[in-house]
Amino acid sequence: MPADTDELQVWIDQDLCTGDGLCVQYAPEVFELDIDGLAYVKDNSGELLQNPGVRTHVPTNLVLEVIDSAKECPGDCIHVVRTTDDVEIAGPDAA
Repeated sequence: MPADTDELQVWIDQDLCTGDGLCVQYAPEVFELDIDGLAYVKDNSGELLQNPGVRTHVPTNLVLEVIDSAKECPGDCIHVVRTTDDVEIAGPDAA
């Protein structure tokens, strides 16, 4: 599989989340603010995933939006990783 089509996963470190909601503006299909004011990822059925460190698949049509949200996040708390080798391609631990 070519590197540019690797499947991606995303997760949010709620300890660092500032609740700005920028990620929700970029990709509301993937991110959602909960009642606690923090952002969480959603699974492909729209269910909020609230366990710490839980990951969700990044839909192919939203890859750029999810990567942009990680780059623009004021809390630097969104992690986008390749499923194949767990390398972070966007977020605070990206090379």
